[in-house]
Amino acid sequence: MKILEVKTTQRQYPMIIGTDVVNNIEDFLKSVSITTNRKLLLITDQQIEKLYGDKVRKLLLNYNLFSYVVSQGENSKSLSQIEKIITYAIENGLDRSSVIIALGGGMIGDLAGFAAAIYMRGIEFVQIPTTILAHDSSIGGKVAVNHSLGKNMIGAFHQPKLVIYDTSFLKTLPIKEVKSGLAELIKHGLIKDKEFVEWLVKYSVELTQLRVDYLNEALYRGSKIKADVVYEDEHELGIRAILNFGHTFGHVIESISNYQYSHGEGVAIGMIYAARIANEMGLISYDLVEQYIALIQKFGLPTTIPTHYQATEMLAIMLRDKKFEQHQIRMVLPTEIGKVEIVKGISKEFLLKVMEDVKG
Repeated sequence: MKILEVKTTQRQYPMIIGTDVVNNIEDFLKSVSITTNRKLLLITDQQIEKLYGDKVRKLLLNYNLFSYVVSQGENSKSLSQIEKIITYAIENGLDRSSVIIALGGGMIGDLAGFAAAIYMRGIEFVQIPTTILAHDSSIGGKVAVNHSLGKNMIGAFHQPKLVIYDTSFLKTLPIKEVKSGLAELIKHGLIKDKEFVEWLVKYSVELTQLRVDYLNEALYRGSKIKADVVYEDEHELGIRAILNFGHTFGHVIESISNYQYSHGEGVAIGMIYAARIANEMGLISYDLVEQYIALIQKFGLPTTIPTHYQATEMLAIMLRDKKFEQHQIRMVLPTEIGKVEIVKGISKEFLLKVMEDVKG
């Protein structure tokens, strides 16, 4: 078991990483003052409910626990779903001392966290991630739902009270979701830690096979990179924006494909897009772009987009992104492996040209 202490200006909270750690959930909850006299609302999706819902409820028999189950997929990350959750919470008498527990991947963490952020002006919540990808979204406090015109356009900063990351939950992940989660681990290395990138490459087979020792180490190191950045800039006023490496174009791919591309797949393509932009701007050599492509492909992740995607449509989606500020696109671009910088004022011509370059 590994424990990462995540520090922010709001609070400090533990992220507990290990196999079968959820079996001690009651002790962990009590350690952060979530006692049995407080009502809990467990929010999960249909797939995780079938796999782990009963297991988690049995571990929480001493609590007054309510459960709310949503459909799988990004379509559940909506204001209409939030209204239903809030209605359910009110009808079941949840009050300001109640706690929401998010059991699932990044979608559930975002949805449940946003519900916690706005219910009675904010109640506490706990993250129990069930995907590799959620190592990223379960810490840092960014919670949100989607709008028809853009991903995560309605949200808040609301830190969890506790993160319980039981890696035994990951054994049921489809290979597509395993690779999607590894994309975010790669991203953390590429922005901050070249040695971690080299470690990921060395153990790529073990990680793809979900070998527990390697996975626990990777999740701890990736999460620590994010936690360190969040500590410096909780509300993304400066350096925290580097965590968006690959996300500007990644969100475009998710949106234009109607989420047929997973988040991690979008980020993988987005990192290649950013590397190509950096090359066009003279920040890196094309040799380095090829290194990025080889790295992403080593983990079985995509590096190109379908040829029928229209660049003008993708640009329109990008210009609605939260990173479009004061009529300027802000992107995180690589300068070398393990280092990036935030660049503003990239021309639309550059953006459109490189969108054509990533078609394959």
